[in-house]
Formats: sequence, C-alpha cells, structure tokens
Amino acid sequence: MSNPDKRGPLQVARRARLLEALQRDGVLRISDLTDALGAAAVTIRRDIAQMASEGLVRRVHGGVALPDAEETPLSSPAAGIAIGMLVPSLDYYYPHVARGAEEAARELDMRIVLRGSSYDTQDDRPQLARLVDQGVNALVVAPRMDAPTSGDTIEWLVSTGLPVVLLERTATAGPHHAVLESVVTDHALGAAMAVRHLASLGHRKVGVILAAPSPTRPHVRRGWREAAEECGLDITDTVDALVPDAKSPDCKAALDRALDQALASGTTALLVHADAEAIALVQRCEERHLSVPGDLSVIAYDDEVAGLFSPALTAVRPPRRSIGRAAVRLAADRLADPGRPTHRVVISPSLHLRDSVTPPR
Repeated sequence: MSNPDKRGPLQVARRARLLEALQRDGVLRISDLTDALGAAAVTIRRDIAQMASEGLVRRVHGGVALPDAEETPLSSPAAGIAIGMLVPSLDYYYPHVARGAEEAARELDMRIVLRGSSYDTQDDRPQLARLVDQGVNALVVAPRMDAPTSGDTIEWLVSTGLPVVLLERTATAGPHHAVLESVVTDHALGAAMAVRHLASLGHRKVGVILAAPSPTRPHVRRGWREAAEECGLDITDTVDALVPDAKSPDCKAALDRALDQALASGTTALLVHADAEAIALVQRCEERHLSVPGDLSVIAYDDEVAGLFSPALTAVRPPRRSIGRAAVRLAADRLADPGRPTHRVVISPSLHLRDSVTPPR
C-alpha cells in the first residue's frame, strides 16, 4: 500500500472528493471527474490507478466505480469508448495498420482517435498527452524508441493508468521491468522466409540492404543472418549494407557501392528493406545494364508498392491490418478485465512471389 505521508495535500483532497462523489453517484466517467475535481485527466487517472491498487476503487470502461459497484452503462456500446492511436507516419505503412484498428473498433462499438507523429520527433509525449486530455479510454501507440526521451515516454504511458498497447514496438517499465502489452510482426521470420526461398532456388550468396532510418532493420538483418546460417550460405563477403532513405541524395551512391560489392563477391540475390530502396536499387541496375532477375534476384521487404513496379517485385508483406486489429482487441480486453495477464502478440508476415526472382545463372 502507498505511504499516505508521501501524498501532497492536493492529492489527498482529490482522493477524498473522488470517493465522496463515488459514494453519491456509484460510477463516474473520467470526463466528469476532470470538471468536478478541477484536474487534468492524466492526473485523475494516476490517482485512480493508485487507488485501484489499494482496493479503494475499481476501474471500469471509461471511468471508475467503487469495488462493490455493479457494472453500469459506462461499459455499454453507447458510452462511446475511444481508443487513442498515435503512429509515426500517416502516409506509409501505418495507414493500413490504422484501417485494421478502425475495423476492429467498429466491430466492438468503439472508435479510434487517430494522431500522427514523426520518425524524427524528439518527444511523443505532447501528442500523447493531448489524446489523454481528450478522455480516451486506452492508448494504442508506436512511439519512437531511439529518441533520448523514449524511456521517459514509456514510463509516462504507464503512469496514465490507461491500458496501453504498443504497435511494432516492445518495452518494459518500472523497477521490475514489467513488460507492456504489444503487437508486433515477426520481421525476423519474414526475412528468413525470403532467404529460404532464394536458397531453395539455388542461390548461395544472398545479401541484404537495409534502410538506415527504419526501426525494423535490426529484425530483418537478424532474420537474414540466422536463415543464411541455417541454409549453409556464406555471408562473410556478401552485401550487408545500410543505405540512406531513398529520398536522400546520398542513396544512389550507397546503392552503387552495394552493387559493386555484389558483383565482386558473386552475390546473386538481395533482400532489400524497404520498398522504396528496393525500387531504387532495381532502377540503378537498369541504368548499369544489369538484369533483374537475370543478373540479380531482388526481394523487397514491406510490400507497400512492390507489386506495382515493373518488374513486379517479390516481397515480404507484414500483416499491417492484422496488427491494428489485434492491438485494438488487446486494448478492449484490458478494459474489460484490468487484472488479466500481460499479452504480447507476434503475427507472421507472408511472402508474395512475383517476377524479380529466378534461379541463378
């Protein structure tokens, strides 16, 4: 139990007024309490989380009740349960995740409050705080994990007292490193599927090119390396390259260096993350009079637009809609049962065969 001596007078007063209001009304929404107590939603949620841990109150859909109060219409579909969703991009990868989340929310009679951040942001908390202040009931988020503030962001998320589900991210919080709920693609498996397919066609030198800014790249590289070793492929002198974003003026030179190494080492196939970099690579091959797939087989990782290119690129496709759907369902399950064990969901990607891969010459 928390030590009452560590509570400030304002917190003590809020707790007393909250309990008094619950004795009178039975069940209260967070939005009602922000007005009644004159405090921000995040502050009230912290109080509720602490009081729930002490057995003084019980969290319910959209609000709080006394421990022995019966479930009320706060948990009914008409209550308009809202899931706050923050993603780092609204024009690549995550629109499909958001659509899956919206589909699941509709099925559950909930709604998504969507916000976009950036892969370059230094702090996601201002955006997240705005969602919390709007009164959302849970958070489904893909925070930046390599920023200096990322640790503080994770701790802040936990401190809100809201159900939190991470998208394509994993994290722990607190002194005991408690695991947060998450839904992720098994990107290492996806990369391994690509390598195994190339090996089955007879490729013995399979390289990898990864977009440096992508948080997915470590997982793709791990899957490539593990599958290559499993298939008995020699990767000691093959391509293992990081390249700038395809929009960068430095990308062309980086791709040229990778192609030079591929030719020098006898590499006959490349796994490239992501689509934009894979397309840029194939275009560079054309400019250098290299045939794809004749001289070099290429598999893209992401499959956003790989199938629209010519030649249509064989690609690994992460289960983007399923990621969004599963995350919302996790949040809904947590709202329905706050005491359930932490769930971490891993979903497999798929390999889509097209025209950019053939047996080596």
